Amino acid sequence: MSTILKSILWWIFAVIFTVAAAKYQKMTGPTYPVSGKAQLGTETIEYELIRTANNDKDAEISITVPDTAVKGEIEFKRYKSNDSISVASMMRNGDKLVFMMPKQAAAGKMMYKINLTKGTDKVTIGKKEDFVVMRFKGPVPAYILIPHILFMFLGLLFSTRTAIEALINGSRTYKLALWTLIFLIPGGLILGPIVQKFAFGAYWTGWPFGHDLTDNKTLIMVLVWVFAIFKLKKDPKNKIWPVAAAVIVLVVYLIPHSMFGSEIDYTKTPVK
Repeated sequence: MSTILKSILWWIFAVIFTVAAAKYQKMTGPTYPVSGKAQLGTETIEYELIRTANNDKDAEISITVPDTAVKGEIEFKRYKSNDSISVASMMRNGDKLVFMMPKQAAAGKMMYKINLTKGTDKVTIGKKEDFVVMRFKGPVPAYILIPHILFMFLGLLFSTRTAIEALINGSRTYKLALWTLIFLIPGGLILGPIVQKFAFGAYWTGWPFGHDLTDNKTLIMVLVWVFAIFKLKKDPKNKIWPVAAAVIVLVVYLIPHSMFGSEIDYTKTPVK
């Protein structure tokens, strides 16, 4: 097998691995929709409930239920508040039962659950004791968000490919490590804070100013690759540090996105 073909195959593997990691991170994050099926009498109802929304308008909470005999009500309140639970009827819009969740300030969260009834039959969407928690954020322009996502994806891709290059004793480990950092720095430390500013009104809420996990993850990823490049500069054949850096990046990357992120403590504001 030629060197070029081997390189192509390693790149294909790295791309597949990176896509799988990114998909896993997205699906396990606190903003990924809650989905499943509920049984109402003899009818099976599929649902997908949102956990994030832009705060430039009220957020649509909806469930597709073609049977017009099915009625819905929603219980909701501000998350981390002393508010009483409000109950409202869901309005029918064609095949959907809809409720417009009142918009909140950026980082404001609402908790809600839905009860469906048909005659004497009743079902609560999800576990009865659990509420779905959703967070509002400011809209982020596509010209900022898309490059941020792309650069972070490429950072993880090149991190993976660098580790592979080190393990197979390739000659481009140092160069690939540099490309890893070239993507991580603008993606995480420049575009990332700008995204944060649009979404939640602050450029940086990680260490040492706060405990935002996304910001702290970004900082760790950049620092480990700075150190790995320092080691590779001294010894281009070093395997331990580029592989260790890639493993650390993967571990912190797979921690669900937006955990311990910005949120408003409504217990410090008036009760509604």
